[in-house]
Amino acid sequence: MTKTFRAACTLLLAPALSLTAPTAHAAWTLNMTRGVTDISRRIYELHMLMFWLCVIIGIFVFAWMIYSIVAFRHSRGAVPDTKLVHSTKAEVIWTIIPVLILIGCAVPAARTLIETENATNTELTILVTGYQWKWGYQYLDAGVTVISTLDRASNEARQLGSGIDANSVPDYLLNVDHALVVPAGVKVRLLLTAQDVIHAWWVPALGVKRDAIPGLTNESWFKVDADKSGVYRGQCAELCGRDHGFMPIVVDVRSKADFDRWLGEQKAAAAAAARSTADATPAAAPASGAATQKS
Repeated sequence: MTKTFRAACTLLLAPALSLTAPTAHAAWTLNMTRGVTDISRRIYELHMLMFWLCVIIGIFVFAWMIYSIVAFRHSRGAVPDTKLVHSTKAEVIWTIIPVLILIGCAVPAARTLIETENATNTELTILVTGYQWKWGYQYLDAGVTVISTLDRASNEARQLGSGIDANSVPDYLLNVDHALVVPAGVKVRLLLTAQDVIHAWWVPALGVKRDAIPGLTNESWFKVDADKSGVYRGQCAELCGRDHGFMPIVVDVRSKADFDRWLGEQKAAAAAAARSTADATPAAAPASGAATQKS
């Protein structure tokens, strides 16, 4: 009886305790974003084309249905036609029209899909690795690696009973300690994989959403407009475990000159760290059994 009572109390108190955790509200939007890349705008335009096509079809279908209900209602003496069981003309019409609509949708959709896969002529390649629960960015041509995790302010505020108002934390749960830095006006190639479970790298403003799968390397790309330097945010879009909601993505887009300066600093820091590690490593002892000079 005591165990049952405790279980019932736990179920009743759980909702109340959850209210003590910090909460924050995301910006309310009703549509996709145009983004800051050519491919994101093409995706947006394709989305709007399909949307308005669905609106037109919906208006036509509901208008016809409402007209039929009103014009042929029983109170006006309408009598059901019990003889019409087949119409070749009607069947041809309602088959050809949907086929033409689907073809009209497939052509622009295929063009956009093909373009999203066109990762040729890129100038910068970055290996993106998903971990539980952080991201790793390796600039393959520069030998620079960046590990990106949830920033300390958000991590402290999200703790149960922290007493910190989440609304007072800038970019709550959408900020990191080290962002992915890329240059504007440069086509960037992403190679995506994961170390543990499936993740998904998603930044709406870039028009990129691609799974990161252990043992498999996916490919994507983006090219931010030259005049669109700034910070763009995203999140892991694949349920990846306990802290799935706490591995945001931040992309810091800089001018080409600023990016080159930042990359040079990272290279210098990596070289200094490598030298420090080498200096701290003791010299290897001579191998046992080495030959000795005979007297």
